[in-house]
Amino acid sequence: MAKKKPELQLYNSLTKEKEVFKPIVEGKVGMYICGVTSYDFSHIGHARAYVAFDVLYRYLKYLGYDVVYVRNFTDVDDKIIRRANDVGEDSRVLSGRFCQEFLNDMADLQCLVPTHQPRVTDHMEQIKDMISKIISNGCAYAVDGDVYFSVADFPKYGRLSRRNPEDNRAGERVTVDTRKRNPADFALWKAAKPGEPQWDSPWGPGRPGWHIECSAMSAHYLTHTFDIHGGGMDLIFPHHENEIAQSCAACSESKVNYWIHNGFVTINDEKMAKSLANFFTIREVTKLYHPLALRHFLMGTQYRSPVNYSISQIEIASEAIFYIYQTLQDCEDALSPFKEEIGVNGKTVRISPATQDCISNLHNEFETKLADDLHTPSILNAALQEAFRFINTSVNMLKKKQQKQQQLSIVKSLIEMEEEVKQVLDVLGLLSSSTYVEVLQQLKDKALKRAELTEDDVLRSIEERTLARKNKEFSKSDQIRGDLAARGIALMDVGKETIWRPCVPAQQETAQDEPKKPLPTETGQSTEPAVK
Repeated sequence: MAKKKPELQLYNSLTKEKEVFKPIVEGKVGMYICGVTSYDFSHIGHARAYVAFDVLYRYLKYLGYDVVYVRNFTDVDDKIIRRANDVGEDSRVLSGRFCQEFLNDMADLQCLVPTHQPRVTDHMEQIKDMISKIISNGCAYAVDGDVYFSVADFPKYGRLSRRNPEDNRAGERVTVDTRKRNPADFALWKAAKPGEPQWDSPWGPGRPGWHIECSAMSAHYLTHTFDIHGGGMDLIFPHHENEIAQSCAACSESKVNYWIHNGFVTINDEKMAKSLANFFTIREVTKLYHPLALRHFLMGTQYRSPVNYSISQIEIASEAIFYIYQTLQDCEDALSPFKEEIGVNGKTVRISPATQDCISNLHNEFETKLADDLHTPSILNAALQEAFRFINTSVNMLKKKQQKQQQLSIVKSLIEMEEEVKQVLDVLGLLSSSTYVEVLQQLKDKALKRAELTEDDVLRSIEERTLARKNKEFSKSDQIRGDLAARGIALMDVGKETIWRPCVPAQQETAQDEPKKPLPTETGQSTEPAVK
């Protein structure tokens, strides 16, 4: 009898408690995640949010739910208009271009494509219809072509952010207007200004405010009542607070059961901000590091906690990805000679109790930790590490002379363990569609770029070191190896051959090249990455 999966628990920002997830409709989930304002390349704070919700999306699908995942684009906004005016480009063209750039980044980070990716400019009728309902229900008013939500007429305003009414302000994107009845009132519709995109409406030509778009689009795709609404913690107030007010004012039955928010990204322990000149786009990071390394780094911290970005941490994540794919490649190479035989005799071969325990432990830890509010660090730094140690030990055992039945038992153990590992990596979004060899080469290419070296440069250094060792010039060979290690290139002696792999850049120090002190090799003694 199959073991029952642990109940998924998610931290609900509305109740400030971790709650068992129970969908409104059994077997189905509606999820809306606030998307980007498309006026520039997306930064690693965006990556943090969308990787976190991609893991949730993947895990819900793994649990068997039919998920409708909606992630929007804000493609008309003050920031977009200002940027377009600054560069002399049509705002819709500029926004469309950066929507596509965002999609490219998400594909690189292996985020699954949502069910729907609506854009504000395609949903003006839904937005205007919702504003009309809010006005007719007495919670909004028009002034000279602008329409404002009346906070005083919505008594439950502030229940998400737990803010006192006197603390409420207009919000980051809203200019205080003396025509407003209350300084906390926010714009639902903005009257047209010269040089701005505009649409006709019952209140005159204009465009929507920032907050109304998500209320209208979530209702259009998921109805007024759905399961999960998410975004960064910075959206709790005012954006999500205002969404709740708008949606409930338009439809008294409107309800979102779980409000989920991810933590911030800091840079070297400082808040990431353009004003501090410590602002990194996804593209800037993936220019030098594999996108899987960035994804691994972001999942190395539980999604609700702040995560500190630093070169040292992304280097550790990059090494971890190399270790994962080198281990999988070693496993594939070791299994290759036995695949035909195990296909014929596999049904009669049993795996050892120790193997079954290791597989069961990975499976149980994976489900238990993800069910506990998506606790990905425990999976990356504990359960998977144990599985990779098992694979490396088994690969080494397979290379030794053993009886045929013992070999086949190890082969079957490796096959089943690899399948379990790949399933875990797939749900975490770390299993690339490229081959293991291709990913390893991509990682090596990124390492060369960071080191400002070519493959030929490294091969020449290997030749120089080999000659130095032959001449017993160990100080020189140590220096060559140390210089490369300081630039993130590790030399590995495998028998009489020397190969290289990426590594965390080391401090300049003696590398101990003496023959009496052999180094671990990639094949047979795969070295593990440092654990965060």
